[in-house]
Amino acid sequence: MAGHSKWANIQHRKGKQDKLRSKMFSKLAKEITVAAKMGDPDPDKNPRLRLAVKAAKSVSMPKDVIDRAIKKSQGGDAADYTEIRYEGYGPNGIAIIVEAMTDNLNRTASNVRSYFSKNGGNLGQTGSVSHGFDRVGEITYPATAGDADSVMMAALDAGADDVESDEEGHWIYCSVDALSDVSDALEKALGESTEAKLIWKPQTRTEVDLETAQKLMRLIDTLEEDDDVQDVTHNFDIPEDVAAQL
Repeated sequence: MAGHSKWANIQHRKGKQDKLRSKMFSKLAKEITVAAKMGDPDPDKNPRLRLAVKAAKSVSMPKDVIDRAIKKSQGGDAADYTEIRYEGYGPNGIAIIVEAMTDNLNRTASNVRSYFSKNGGNLGQTGSVSHGFDRVGEITYPATAGDADSVMMAALDAGADDVESDEEGHWIYCSVDALSDVSDALEKALGESTEAKLIWKPQTRTEVDLETAQKLMRLIDTLEEDDDVQDVTHNFDIPEDVAAQL
Protein backbone atom coordinates (compact mmCIF):
# COMPACT_ATOMS: atom_id res chain seq x y z
CA MET A 1 0.00 0.00 0.00
CA ALA A 2 1.49 3.27 -1.01
CA GLY A 3 1.93 6.12 1.39
CA HIS A 4 4.01 6.76 4.48
CA SER A 5 2.15 6.48 7.76
CA LYS A 6 2.64 4.91 11.16
CA TRP A 7 -0.12 2.44 10.35
CA ALA A 8 1.68 1.30 7.21
CA ASN A 9 4.83 0.75 9.25
CA ILE A 10 2.97 -1.21 11.92
CA GLN A 11 1.48 -3.46 9.25
CA HIS A 12 4.94 -3.98 7.78
CA ARG A 13 6.38 -4.98 11.16
CA LYS A 14 3.61 -7.52 11.63
CA GLY A 15 4.79 -9.24 8.48
CA LYS A 16 1.84 -8.54 6.22
CA GLN A 17 4.12 -8.54 3.19
CA ASP A 18 5.51 -11.97 4.11
CA LYS A 19 1.98 -13.32 4.39
CA LEU A 20 1.18 -12.13 0.88
CA ARG A 21 4.56 -13.11 -0.55
CA SER A 22 3.42 -15.31 -3.43
CA LYS A 23 0.75 -12.81 -4.50
CA MET A 24 3.29 -10.00 -4.33
CA PHE A 25 5.72 -11.97 -6.49
CA SER A 26 2.97 -12.52 -9.05
CA LYS A 27 2.12 -8.81 -9.23
CA LEU A 28 5.75 -7.76 -9.45
CA ALA A 29 6.38 -10.31 -12.19
CA LYS A 30 3.45 -8.85 -14.13
CA GLU A 31 4.91 -5.33 -13.79
CA ILE A 32 8.32 -6.58 -14.96
CA THR A 33 6.76 -8.29 -18.00
CA VAL A 34 4.72 -5.23 -18.95
CA ALA A 35 7.66 -2.85 -18.44
CA ALA A 36 9.93 -5.04 -20.57
CA LYS A 37 7.28 -5.44 -23.28
CA MET A 38 6.60 -1.69 -23.48
CA GLY A 39 10.27 -0.74 -23.58
CA ASP A 40 13.68 -2.38 -23.82
CA PRO A 41 14.20 -5.78 -22.12
CA ASP A 42 17.52 -4.48 -20.79
CA PRO A 43 16.95 -2.79 -17.38
CA ASP A 44 19.91 -0.47 -18.01
CA LYS A 45 18.09 0.98 -21.03
CA ASN A 46 14.57 0.93 -19.56
CA PRO A 47 13.98 3.08 -16.42
CA ARG A 48 10.57 1.56 -15.67
CA LEU A 49 11.95 -1.98 -15.92
CA ARG A 50 14.95 -1.03 -13.80
CA LEU A 51 12.63 0.20 -11.02
CA ALA A 52 10.45 -2.92 -11.31
CA VAL A 53 13.48 -5.19 -10.99
CA LYS A 54 14.70 -3.16 -8.00
CA ALA A 55 11.28 -3.57 -6.35
CA ALA A 56 11.41 -7.32 -6.97
CA LYS A 57 14.90 -7.62 -5.50
CA SER A 58 13.85 -5.61 -2.42
CA VAL A 59 11.44 -8.42 -1.46
CA SER A 60 13.98 -11.13 -2.34
CA MET A 61 12.33 -12.34 -5.53
CA PRO A 62 14.63 -15.04 -7.00
CA LYS A 63 16.72 -13.93 -9.98
CA ASP A 64 15.40 -16.76 -12.15
CA VAL A 65 11.82 -15.55 -11.58
CA ILE A 66 12.83 -12.02 -12.61
CA ASP A 67 14.65 -13.30 -15.70
CA ARG A 68 11.67 -15.47 -16.63
CA ALA A 69 9.30 -12.50 -16.40
CA ILE A 70 11.54 -10.46 -18.71
CA LYS A 71 11.87 -13.35 -21.16
CA LYS A 72 8.08 -13.80 -21.16
CA SER A 73 7.69 -10.22 -22.43
CA GLN A 74 9.54 -11.12 -25.62
CA GLY A 75 7.38 -14.13 -26.45
CA GLY A 76 4.36 -14.07 -28.71
CA ASP A 77 2.20 -15.55 -25.95
CA ALA A 78 2.70 -12.63 -23.55
CA ALA A 79 -0.67 -11.36 -22.35
CA ASP A 80 -1.78 -7.87 -23.33
CA TYR A 81 -2.41 -5.99 -20.11
CA THR A 82 -4.18 -2.66 -19.82
CA GLU A 83 -3.23 -0.31 -16.99
CA ILE A 84 -6.23 1.39 -15.43
CA ARG A 85 -6.95 3.50 -12.36
CA TYR A 86 -10.13 3.40 -10.28
CA GLU A 87 -11.06 6.07 -7.76
CA GLY A 88 -13.63 5.94 -5.01
CA TYR A 89 -14.59 6.55 -1.43
CA GLY A 90 -14.36 4.16 1.47
CA PRO A 91 -16.30 4.38 4.75
CA ASN A 92 -16.58 7.95 6.11
CA GLY A 93 -15.63 9.40 2.72
CA ILE A 94 -11.99 8.28 2.82
CA ALA A 95 -10.39 8.70 -0.63
CA ILE A 96 -8.99 5.54 -2.24
CA ILE A 97 -7.10 5.07 -5.50
CA VAL A 98 -6.83 1.59 -7.00
CA GLU A 99 -4.25 0.89 -9.71
CA ALA A 100 -4.83 -2.25 -11.74
CA MET A 101 -3.26 -4.15 -14.61
CA THR A 102 -5.69 -6.41 -16.40
CA ASP A 103 -6.36 -8.48 -19.51
CA ASN A 104 -10.13 -8.16 -18.96
CA LEU A 105 -11.42 -4.67 -18.19
CA ASN A 106 -15.03 -5.78 -17.65
CA ARG A 107 -14.00 -8.35 -15.04
CA THR A 108 -11.77 -5.96 -13.13
CA ALA A 109 -14.23 -3.06 -13.15
CA SER A 110 -17.03 -5.32 -11.93
CA ASN A 111 -14.87 -6.77 -9.15
CA VAL A 112 -13.57 -3.41 -7.92
CA ARG A 113 -17.07 -1.89 -7.92
CA SER A 114 -18.33 -4.88 -5.93
CA TYR A 115 -15.52 -4.61 -3.35
CA PHE A 116 -16.36 -0.97 -2.69
CA SER A 117 -20.11 -1.50 -2.42
CA LYS A 118 -19.81 -4.56 -0.14
CA ASN A 119 -17.47 -2.77 2.24
CA GLY A 120 -19.28 0.51 2.84
CA GLY A 121 -17.78 2.51 -0.01
CA ASN A 122 -18.64 3.58 -3.51
CA LEU A 123 -16.71 3.78 -6.77
CA GLY A 124 -16.43 7.24 -8.32
CA GLN A 125 -15.43 8.67 -11.67
CA THR A 126 -11.81 8.98 -12.76
CA GLY A 127 -10.50 12.17 -11.19
CA SER A 128 -13.04 12.18 -8.37
CA VAL A 129 -10.38 11.77 -5.65
CA SER A 130 -6.98 11.97 -7.36
CA HIS A 131 -7.11 15.79 -7.23
CA GLY A 132 -6.35 15.38 -3.51
CA PHE A 133 -3.12 13.50 -4.23
CA ASP A 134 0.19 14.37 -5.89
CA ARG A 135 1.76 11.91 -8.33
CA VAL A 136 5.41 11.64 -7.25
CA GLY A 137 8.34 9.29 -7.04
CA GLU A 138 9.05 7.81 -3.61
CA ILE A 139 12.36 6.26 -2.58
CA THR A 140 12.54 4.54 0.78
CA TYR A 141 15.61 3.99 2.95
CA PRO A 142 15.93 2.35 6.38
CA ALA A 143 16.92 4.44 9.40
CA THR A 144 20.40 2.88 9.19
CA ALA A 145 21.06 4.84 5.97
CA GLY A 146 22.02 7.84 8.09
CA ASP A 147 20.63 10.64 10.21
CA ALA A 148 17.92 12.94 8.89
CA ASP A 149 20.31 15.77 7.98
CA SER A 150 22.77 13.61 6.03
CA VAL A 151 19.98 11.87 4.13
CA MET A 152 18.37 15.23 3.37
CA MET A 153 21.63 16.58 1.94
CA ALA A 154 22.18 13.45 -0.16
CA ALA A 155 18.60 13.61 -1.45
CA LEU A 156 18.81 17.27 -2.44
CA ASP A 157 22.15 16.68 -4.16
CA ALA A 158 20.52 13.81 -6.08
CA GLY A 159 17.72 16.08 -7.31
CA ALA A 160 14.93 15.14 -4.87
CA ASP A 161 12.25 17.63 -3.82
CA ASP A 162 11.45 16.59 -0.24
CA VAL A 163 12.36 14.13 2.52
CA GLU A 164 10.40 12.79 5.48
CA SER A 165 12.33 11.01 8.23
CA ASP A 166 11.42 9.36 11.52
CA GLU A 167 12.69 6.53 13.70
CA GLU A 168 11.47 4.00 11.12
CA GLY A 169 13.38 5.35 8.12
CA HIS A 170 13.51 7.93 5.35
CA TRP A 171 11.05 8.68 2.54
CA ILE A 172 12.47 10.71 -0.32
CA TYR A 173 10.19 12.35 -2.88
CA CYS A 174 10.91 13.61 -6.39
CA SER A 175 9.11 14.36 -9.63
CA VAL A 176 7.77 11.47 -11.72
CA ASP A 177 10.26 11.99 -14.54
CA ALA A 178 13.23 12.19 -12.18
CA LEU A 179 12.57 8.99 -10.20
CA SER A 180 15.00 6.74 -12.05
CA ASP A 181 17.84 9.29 -12.06
CA VAL A 182 17.34 10.31 -8.42
CA SER A 183 17.18 6.66 -7.38
CA ASP A 184 20.44 5.88 -9.19
CA ALA A 185 22.19 8.93 -7.70
CA LEU A 186 21.03 8.06 -4.18
CA GLU A 187 22.21 4.49 -4.59
CA LYS A 188 25.74 5.82 -5.13
CA ALA A 189 25.48 8.07 -2.07
CA LEU A 190 23.50 5.94 0.40
CA GLY A 191 23.57 2.40 -0.97
CA GLU A 192 20.62 0.41 -2.28
CA SER A 193 17.17 1.67 -1.33
CA THR A 194 14.43 -0.45 0.20
CA GLU A 195 11.98 0.64 -2.49
CA ALA A 196 11.67 3.11 -5.37
CA LYS A 197 8.34 3.61 -7.11
CA LEU A 198 5.70 6.04 -8.30
CA ILE A 199 2.97 6.75 -5.75
CA TRP A 200 -0.09 8.91 -5.16
CA LYS A 201 0.91 11.03 -2.16
CA PRO A 202 -2.08 12.43 -0.26
CA GLN A 203 -2.00 16.19 0.22
CA THR A 204 -3.71 15.78 3.60
CA ARG A 205 -4.53 12.79 5.79
CA THR A 206 -7.64 12.09 7.83
CA GLU A 207 -7.40 10.32 11.19
CA VAL A 208 -10.01 7.60 11.71
CA ASP A 209 -11.54 5.88 14.71
CA LEU A 210 -11.41 2.16 15.45
CA GLU A 211 -14.67 1.21 13.72
CA THR A 212 -13.81 3.13 10.55
CA ALA A 213 -10.27 1.73 10.56
CA GLN A 214 -11.59 -1.83 10.72
CA LYS A 215 -13.97 -1.23 7.82
CA LEU A 216 -11.26 0.41 5.72
CA MET A 217 -8.80 -2.39 6.38
CA ARG A 218 -11.36 -4.96 5.25
CA LEU A 219 -11.95 -3.02 2.04
CA ILE A 220 -8.25 -2.55 1.32
CA ASP A 221 -7.41 -6.18 2.11
CA THR A 222 -10.16 -7.31 -0.27
CA LEU A 223 -8.87 -5.03 -3.02
CA GLU A 224 -5.26 -6.12 -2.56
CA GLU A 225 -6.21 -9.79 -2.73
CA ASP A 226 -7.47 -9.33 -6.30
CA ASP A 227 -4.86 -10.52 -8.81
CA ASP A 228 -5.59 -7.59 -11.14
CA VAL A 229 -4.95 -4.93 -8.48
CA GLN A 230 -1.35 -3.73 -8.38
CA ASP A 231 -1.56 -1.03 -5.72
CA VAL A 232 -4.05 0.67 -3.37
CA THR A 233 -3.51 4.18 -2.00
CA HIS A 234 -5.56 6.04 0.62
CA ASN A 235 -5.57 9.30 2.55
CA PHE A 236 -6.31 8.06 6.07
CA ASP A 237 -4.07 7.64 9.08
CA ILE A 238 -4.67 5.59 12.19
CA PRO A 239 -3.68 7.17 15.53
CA GLU A 240 -1.32 5.07 17.64
CA ASP A 241 -3.95 4.36 20.32
CA VAL A 242 -6.36 3.05 17.67
CA ALA A 243 -3.64 1.03 15.93
CA ALA A 244 -2.87 -0.67 19.25
CA GLN A 245 -6.43 -2.00 19.34
CA LEU A 246 -6.39 -3.45 15.84
